[in-house]
Amino acid sequence: MSLSWLPHNLEERLNRTLDRQVKLAVTGLSRSGKTVFITSLVHQLLQGIENPHLPYFSVVSSGRVQGVKLMSQPDLHIPAFRYDVAIEKLYDNPPTWSEPTKGISEIRLAIRYKVENSLLKRISPVNTLFLDIIDYPGEWLLDLPLLELNFEAWSQQIAKLCDKEPRLTLSQPWREFIATFDLSEPANDTILRQASALYTEFLYQCKSPQYGLSLLQPGHFTMPGELKGAPILEFCPIFTLPSSEIKENSFYAVLKKRYEAYKEQVVKKFYVEHFSSFDRQIVLADVLRSFNTGYASFADMRDALDLVLKSFTYGKSGLLNKLFGLKIDKLLFAATKADHVTPNQLPNLERFIEQMLAQAQNNVKFEGVKTATLALASVKCTQAAYTNFQGQKISCIKGVPLESEQPIALFPGEVPVDIPLPEEWVEGRFHFLEFKPPRLSHANGRGLPHIRLDRALEFLLGDKF
Repeated sequence: MSLSWLPHNLEERLNRTLDRQVKLAVTGLSRSGKTVFITSLVHQLLQGIENPHLPYFSVVSSGRVQGVKLMSQPDLHIPAFRYDVAIEKLYDNPPTWSEPTKGISEIRLAIRYKVENSLLKRISPVNTLFLDIIDYPGEWLLDLPLLELNFEAWSQQIAKLCDKEPRLTLSQPWREFIATFDLSEPANDTILRQASALYTEFLYQCKSPQYGLSLLQPGHFTMPGELKGAPILEFCPIFTLPSSEIKENSFYAVLKKRYEAYKEQVVKKFYVEHFSSFDRQIVLADVLRSFNTGYASFADMRDALDLVLKSFTYGKSGLLNKLFGLKIDKLLFAATKADHVTPNQLPNLERFIEQMLAQAQNNVKFEGVKTATLALASVKCTQAAYTNFQGQKISCIKGVPLESEQPIALFPGEVPVDIPLPEEWVEGRFHFLEFKPPRLSHANGRGLPHIRLDRALEFLLGDKF
């Protein structure tokens, strides 16, 4: 039965009460593949009736899906996730990856399915689940801990990070500049703008593929969205307190004021408007990238996820629940680009991310939230291959590297079961390449090739059918 005659907010509330609507939040750290994940997920569902690629998604494999269609999104003020553009690029000749999204976006699907529960069948043998997928940058997620930090505490945290390489060297231009002016002097917009620009450039360098750091705050500095150029983003942390009396118009006072305004008008506003309505959450991470870039990159990714999850406790006592009444009940951590390792290394990759997040997961589980870790590939770009080396058969992968035109077969390295010690992250130990999308023959009738995306769907949505 359609409820379209109801006012929008009442219809949505009733659908959620009847378990007919799910809001799935998708985020990830830098270069984790959010856009590809959502594109593949939507494509798999649109091909759901006869999709041979989803054996572990029970509502599809049992033949209960009657159809899936794209719907008009419910939130007209949120930019649309451009699935049409992304899927067209994958089926181009040659295929290409879509540009990553730079802000929040949304897409809605209606999934029509046969009801399995014998009691519910009597009421309605066929039902419709509305799935809203909300994409937002992982950099914004890293702003959450700021809600519990004042300007001085946050500045101390950044100063501590900058005591170690590579941040020590990368932050030098910004640190040298802010050391040239007295924080107790009257603020000057030109100097403030230059200081924040140097700090932002420092964050961009940390984020670059060469260093691959993840703990970058404030998140909107590198992913500003509609706030690009706004004065609310023109501040930076400090290393020392003013030496004289703090005046209302001083550099220090203005920096502190803008930091507090950022927390109130940007961070808190985002969570009030969006997070309070999320039902399920998936966090994507490109763990393999940290193997290539070294221990500092890995430790930073681990610290970023731990920092977020310590305050991102989803249960009754958590910060988000206190502030916004958060009700997320399932959380999935996924290591992406699982096709960049040999098939026999998939269990190792899953065990690695499980170890990496063990303590943080325990905290979330304690609050009654179901969590899981998974290694997946949203679009499978490689094929399993074998080669002989010194008389032994070696497992390899074959694909077209991102910077090449010809396919190659290689052994990228083993994924360690246990987290290596810092001194064991030697240069050249790992060689996980980025690959071009596979050549695809047609867009209809079959889902995109993937690894374990059906398992992710089953965990996130399986109980709703």
